[in-house]
Amino acid sequence: MTVKVAIVGRPNVGKSTLFNRLVGKRLALVDDRPGVTRDRRYADGRLGDLDLTLIDTAGFEDVSDQSLEARMRTQTERALDEADLALFVMDAREGVVPLDRIFADLLRKRDMPVVLIANKAEGRQGDHGVGEAAALGFGEAVPLSAEHGEGMADLFAAVVEALGEQGVPFGDQPDDESEASKPIRIAVIGRPNAGKSTLINRLIGDERLLTGPEAGITRDAIAVQWEYQGRPIRLVDTAGLRRKARVQEGLEKLSVADTIRAITFAEVVILAMDRANAFDTQDLQLADLVEREGRALIYCVTKWDMEEEPQERLAEMRETAERMLPQLRGAPLIALSAHTGRGMDRLMPAVLKAHETWSVKVKTRDLNDWLAMAVQRHPPPAVNGRRIRPKYMAQTKARPPTFVLFASRASQMPDSYRRYLINSLRDSFDLPGTPMRVIIKSGANPYAEGGDKAGPGRFKGAAKTAPRRVAKAQKAESLSGLPGKALEEKAKRGKSIKAKPLGGLKASAAKKAGTKVVVGKGARGGARQVSRSGRVRTGHKGGPKR
Repeated sequence: MTVKVAIVGRPNVGKSTLFNRLVGKRLALVDDRPGVTRDRRYADGRLGDLDLTLIDTAGFEDVSDQSLEARMRTQTERALDEADLALFVMDAREGVVPLDRIFADLLRKRDMPVVLIANKAEGRQGDHGVGEAAALGFGEAVPLSAEHGEGMADLFAAVVEALGEQGVPFGDQPDDESEASKPIRIAVIGRPNAGKSTLINRLIGDERLLTGPEAGITRDAIAVQWEYQGRPIRLVDTAGLRRKARVQEGLEKLSVADTIRAITFAEVVILAMDRANAFDTQDLQLADLVEREGRALIYCVTKWDMEEEPQERLAEMRETAERMLPQLRGAPLIALSAHTGRGMDRLMPAVLKAHETWSVKVKTRDLNDWLAMAVQRHPPPAVNGRRIRPKYMAQTKARPPTFVLFASRASQMPDSYRRYLINSLRDSFDLPGTPMRVIIKSGANPYAEGGDKAGPGRFKGAAKTAPRRVAKAQKAESLSGLPGKALEEKAKRGKSIKAKPLGGLKASAAKKAGTKVVVGKGARGGARQVSRSGRVRTGHKGGPKR
């Protein structure tokens, strides 16, 4: 059992910074401007030996109308209703302001323990604000710096003291999750004001996320735990993605990076599109991004209750999807209205089907039977007069399905034939819409040097290219080092050994210099003069007598 802790306070006092510090990673967006956090975010954290479920909330505003600030206040009040403990954060440098007193009055009306925190208390600038915090009625404030991690030990002691009556759960070890109990991670993406948050609220049946007519309300990637037909689901609401040229502010860049991170860690991605401009350029780029990340994709057209000609419009969008995104051919297209609930019953069955297809594993035998038929129906083209021959195929991994094809001259395989294989795989094994990877490799040549069938007698590359006279010289040089019995006897008697060169060996260096080379004559003894060209000179005065 963990303790639910809500981090509350007015805007820009460091709630999200403290949230990231306790979680141990930068989950919440942090910026100098007030009002960055709007939805409440949940995450597991740890403070000393204490396991916590942390809730980051929006800054408290004293408004009660229909404005965005009033809806943000409602989200904060819901977080307090769920929490076991409240961490009331104030700014130690600014001291106690009227909004802190108003929020303190609201907390005193709730029957829950509260720990007062004076954030930004590093140095001497926050000493005055720490003293003023006692006037809020929650005892002495805990001075700390969430940015630098100072004062966390004092915070741990204050939390343990506040939970003393309830008891503090220590040392809870999480159970190992099996494959069936792991939640399906679903990310909902799209352009701003496409109805993503409204769609998730309709799915879970609760106003969990902040919604409204304003564009760009969601800034963080908010995860929501849910259960559908006994299967755990983790829905992630993301910020709207605009064209890259329009993203100028640093805060929006952080939101875009958070959305892309959510796509990377998701298993199924729902692309929410407004029915008025569905499959616009930005929608096509988002779908292509999902395909490159290798995630299952669901096209979701929202606000369908406002469409006057639904059948004709739906057929037109299906044709556009097949033509503009052929790499995702067969991806399901769901038209619905999150406001009225029309068509919502078709969304989750399509998500589960896409997740099952994304996780499929095909037997190697079935793959090779299919490969033989596919090659027979449409053989690979010949490149430079030589045909490419596919030999063997196997699936190496799922999520997304990845296949390896071994073929001769794999590097010359055209991309068109690779696309033919992928489309044929979709049709034969019923894998519509899921991203697929086909990697083509060449098998190693067994007769090459270092291959399985290569041996000293088979590899003759060096012997074919070596000149014959060089081979003879190397052989003679090896034989010259083997002395006969006469040389051995002379060596025993201590005489110097003068070995004559073998017959038939002509030194190339001596030829080029024009000198005479002595060649052994065999049993007759003596020596003959050899000319530069290698012929024996017969008429020389100093030559041997015949």
